[in-house]
Amino acid sequence: MHAILSVLLPIFGLILIGFVAARQNWLGQGATDILNRFVIRLALPAELFLSTAQVTRAQIDHPGFAVAFTLATLATFALGWMFDWFRPADRMHRLSGAAIEGLTAGYANTAFMGLPLCLGLFGPSALPAVVIATLVTVCGLFAVAIALVELEELAGRSTLQLLARVGLALLRNPLVFSPLAGAAVNLSGLGLPAAAQQLASLLGAATSPCALVTIGLFLAETSGRSAPLGAVARVVGLKMLVQPALTALLVFGVFRIDPAWANQALVLSALPTGTGPFMLARLYQREADVASRAILTSTLLSVVSISAIMAWIAAH
Repeated sequence: MHAILSVLLPIFGLILIGFVAARQNWLGQGATDILNRFVIRLALPAELFLSTAQVTRAQIDHPGFAVAFTLATLATFALGWMFDWFRPADRMHRLSGAAIEGLTAGYANTAFMGLPLCLGLFGPSALPAVVIATLVTVCGLFAVAIALVELEELAGRSTLQLLARVGLALLRNPLVFSPLAGAAVNLSGLGLPAAAQQLASLLGAATSPCALVTIGLFLAETSGRSAPLGAVARVVGLKMLVQPALTALLVFGVFRIDPAWANQALVLSALPTGTGPFMLARLYQREADVASRAILTSTLLSVVSISAIMAWIAAH
């Protein structure tokens, strides 16, 4: 419990700082969108670039874990997408709204919360699992959501034009091309110069604190209106119950991977929603109320759910 709280309290603290900053107008008008664009366009791409440039083959050569975690993540995303898609269709941004809701349901907070929590609970041997889960979530799942949003942005074009424009839009997006660039550097074997590594590390380190402060800013700005409780409950239920259940089924029942890796997969899938869905919604000027409140609610609930999972792991 102490290890879990030591990770969660700074998260709530940064959200609270953002909330107070907005109430006191410390950052001025437009701070929420400016800070969000900083994270999306600069800080997070730097973090993704560094992660893919430095990851070793040994760290990601665990196909059973990777396939199980990916399938559970994509299935949860698909369920979130479908639940929103089949709501009444006479509304704006139907496709992108469903994509962001699906992302909110399946986007585990592996980068900021998963790393310190898993290292504290399992030790340094958990690092490869966190790296794989982060690449699947922050690179793969995010790219799927961006592609769906771009499809809506370019609706009405021919199929060939649509595919070409979506592909070009993805390659121009820093969240897509930065991990690809990092992978290219990695495969080249040249390595990163010390100065470039330090630059990317300094910039990437700003990702999580800035994203969490941005959520606090947004919550203060929208405190007068409430997000649909049904939507928040739906995506939180998918994230905190369905995704861990699917992961457990795959790692223990289908793939039967090493118990240590299976336990790490279960904990990583049970993490609360990360900041990615909120940042994407704000970047494309879509509804962000559900994402912001789902992040806050799932993070609160994770104190109980992860404690229960750890108790179950200890008992087995």
